[in-house]
Amino acid sequence: EVQLVESGGGLVQAGGSLRLSCLLSGFTIDRYTIGWFRQAPGKGREGVSCITTSDGTTWYADSVRGRLTISSDSAKNAVFLQMISLEPEESALYYCAASLVTSTNAQELYTMRPHWYDCWGQGTQVTVSA
Repeated sequence: EVQLVESGGGLVQAGGSLRLSCLLSGFTIDRYTIGWFRQAPGKGREGVSCITTSDGTTWYADSVRGRLTISSDSAKNAVFLQMISLEPEESALYYCAASLVTSTNAQELYTMRPHWYDCWGQGTQVTVSA
């Protein structure tokens, strides 16, 4: 059974840091692109960052570039999102999602449109207080 389980969310003050983890089971991440998305109440799901684990290619949304770092650990079958200098407007439910990389979707996955991602976790809540 394919599962993605996020952890590491919590309450942090503005300017603070958090490290989110996404533990994957049921498949190995080596042929996948893994993305982090976030969704605040009343808003759409926003792509934040993704990584293609086979070659380490990463992508970041402009709003987070320089403050968030995505990484993967094949031995742990996990992907991480280190977040620094967090802002209150970044409070949201953070999800990780995965998609097997194929010739059809390889570039589309970097658009971070949610429909390109097949498997989703339940999310971890990040709350940034002012």
